[in-house]
Amino acid sequence: MHLRSLLWYFSNEMTDHYELTITVPDILRDKLIQKLSEAGTLGLVEQEKDLIAYFPGSCDLSKLLLELDLAKALLEKTGEGQGLAYRCSLLPDTDWNEAWKKDFTALDIGERFTILPPWEGQRTGRTNIIIDPGMAFGTGHHETTRSCLRLMEKLAAGLPKDRFLDVGTGTGLLAMAAAHLGFREIIAVDTDQLAVDASRRNAELNALSNITFRKGTIEDVAGSFPLITANLYSGILIHIAQDIASHAAPGGCVILSGMIRGQEDEVTAAFQRAGLNVMDVLHDGKWVTLAVS
Repeated sequence: MHLRSLLWYFSNEMTDHYELTITVPDILRDKLIQKLSEAGTLGLVEQEKDLIAYFPGSCDLSKLLLELDLAKALLEKTGEGQGLAYRCSLLPDTDWNEAWKKDFTALDIGERFTILPPWEGQRTGRTNIIIDPGMAFGTGHHETTRSCLRLMEKLAAGLPKDRFLDVGTGTGLLAMAAAHLGFREIIAVDTDQLAVDASRRNAELNALSNITFRKGTIEDVAGSFPLITANLYSGILIHIAQDIASHAAPGGCVILSGMIRGQEDEVTAAFQRAGLNVMDVLHDGKWVTLAVS
């Protein structure tokens, strides 16, 4: 959800790049993320108060920076100008893949899962999922991914195991967890081809062959599913609420994440309009994850 193809790009392209760090009010976060995507960001990292976006060194950022200046001026008129600030730096090429490895260590999540990189030994008595970083978002270290895994572990026992759908799969972590939870047919979609490629490689690392990874959206998927996960931005969740609901099997569950505290009410309302109601909520820091049915 927030890093996507950035690490894959840096691990394969040794080049100068821009690092744009933006302190942004929560109310503008989703709109700014969309704007950065439209401007051609290679990847995006979300922190507590900041968004960090990366662009090729050859990119002309003058238009984007002008728009940020205009937004700041408008906020100042409302007395909220201190809520938006940015800094931009041109960084020299670095071995990003090696730098990332230093920060990626094994992580236990829930009662059974351990997420670990290929260079660490597997843990006995745990369900190990190997994730090769430097590919796409979703190592399990983000709060939203952890919450999704915890709810999957909690809900899967009471659901049929015939099918599972992961919308916005990133590294394929949730899809692989579903395989370990006993789901037989697993479909995972992502709009980013780099994420799809990364997911396939990770599935191979874990010797999992019952997952189909596709470039696309939920509209490209047919049929219904007892369990669906969608770890996306709140605006996207609201936009595709009806599509998600139409793919939920009767009595099935949907796990929704990617919301900052305060955004869950709009997401809840959208899914209620689509016929699904909240059955469980997890909070992890500022992030909210919902289970609806």
